[in-house]
This record gives sequence, C-alpha cells and structure tokens, in this order.
Amino acid sequence: MLLTRHLDANATLVSLIQPLATRPGFLPTLLPEVQIVSARSNVARCPQIYEPSLMIIAQGSKLAYLGPRTLEYGAGRYLVQALSMPFECETFATPEVPLLGISIGIDRIMLGELVLAMGLMPGRDTQPQTLESMSSAALDAGMRESVERLLRCLHDPMECQIMGRTRLREVLYAALRGPQASVLRALVEQQGPFARVAASLSHLHAHYAEPLSVETLARCANMSASTFHEHFKRGTLLSPVQYLKRLRLLKAQRMLIAEGIGVAQVALRVGYQSTSQFSREYKRYFEHSPGDEAMGAHP
Repeated sequence: MLLTRHLDANATLVSLIQPLATRPGFLPTLLPEVQIVSARSNVARCPQIYEPSLMIIAQGSKLAYLGPRTLEYGAGRYLVQALSMPFECETFATPEVPLLGISIGIDRIMLGELVLAMGLMPGRDTQPQTLESMSSAALDAGMRESVERLLRCLHDPMECQIMGRTRLREVLYAALRGPQASVLRALVEQQGPFARVAASLSHLHAHYAEPLSVETLARCANMSASTFHEHFKRGTLLSPVQYLKRLRLLKAQRMLIAEGIGVAQVALRVGYQSTSQFSREYKRYFEHSPGDEAMGAHP
C-alpha cells in the first residue's frame, strides 16, 4: 500500500500542530475533547483502542487493521471512529517527517443537535448493517479549514474558553457533510441498532471491571440477547465476551505503563480473579508478559 505522509495543502495544519506536539503520544489540550497526536519514529503494529472520535492526520501516516480490512489514515485523510473498538494500528513517522495529527472526541449530544438542525435523521431506508464502525475519508477543504480554526483556538486560552465549543461544532458539521455522514447520523438515531450498540458500549466501558453478562448489555441496548449479540458483532467484529476481554487487557496495559503498579493488582483492577489467567491472556494478546510491560523490557 502506497502511504501518503506529506501533503502541501496541509502546511498550515502542520504549522499549527507542531508547537502543541511537545512529546510523542496523545497529548491533552485546552479542550478536554481534543488531543494532539504525535510520533517521531515508526511504531510497529500493535493492539489499540480509540474512543469515538475523528482523527485528522496532517503529516505522517497510520494503518488500521480491523478484521480483514486495512485502512490508511495519513496526510490527506481522516479516520471516523464511530464505535469504540479494539483494532491493530501501525504508525509511520521519522524525526524528519514526524506524525502530526489531532483527535477530536465525538460529543453525541452536540452531534444529535446538529443532525436535527440539518434535517438529517436517518430514514426508514437506512441499512445499519452496511455501516462501518471505523472508516477513512478524504480531507476536503471544508474539513481542513474547520480543523485549522479549531487549532488556532487551541493556541489562545481566551478564544478557547469563548469559542472552543463552536469550533468543535464546526468540525462535526463538516464531518456530517462528508462521505461518512451516514454512520454519524446512525450514532444518534435513538431507536436504531447502531445507536443501541453504542449505548451498551458506554455501559461496558464504565463497568468493564465488574462481572458483565450478555443479558445485562442487551438490556442496555433494549434488545433480546440474541439480537444484541448479532448487532454487536456486526458493529465491532467481536462477540461481547471477546470485546470485554480485549478492553480489560488494553486497560491493564495502560495501567502497567503509566502507573507502575504490580501485575496482581492490575489484574484485580481490570476484573480478573486469577492473576495467572490474566498473565496467560495478556501474553497471548500482546506477545509479551505483563511483567515485561511493567519493566519496559519488551521490544
């Protein structure tokens, strides 16, 4: 696959992101919904999970591996992450051409207001099974300009306080006029299966360390267990049990790296009753032990 790492049209985006990209990783900004994304070297394919968001890459490139699909979101494209779902991600960057981007969390209340104001509520002919929970779209002029205005706002605390929510609204508006509008509309169609699965995922993410059954999650979605299982797997490519396991392991990885606490304590905090079972499943998923993660000993 030919990757697009640089685009002249993104020069303004790059110049606005660079001062905010003080280190590699996901960096907070003056707006809680917005993070700067930065990398200065290649990052090998590894498990990842994003919250529902738009990720605009100004420079560098990323590949997302989701089941049989491979998506590029590099310079000139942006990622629409409608549902929070585990996938594998590969990053392409160098010190000379670092990856620079911005991640914008999807505010479902704001999105719903825009959908209603624009008269875009999905009709009866919408086919939820055709919607992709993760997709890549071309960065058109309208989206690029709205992101530039948002980034300028992040450089000025007063403007951010007064205009920040308006700038976020502009970006969501641009996305709703883009090629992936249908999946964003479906996210706020209260009676649609896509929005119902999203509601169950919100519950799952809030209570992942607790014992959770398919029946409990199905009630959150107001579906029967069998119907919920079908729509959940269609949206996330995983069964609810598989999703919960991967979410717990990804949460555990973040704790091991960021908090420096012991493996047994992390296992309990993410919902495992057995440390040995946790260690086996962790090694199977990440291809190194949780102890290596805690010591920073894996490649």
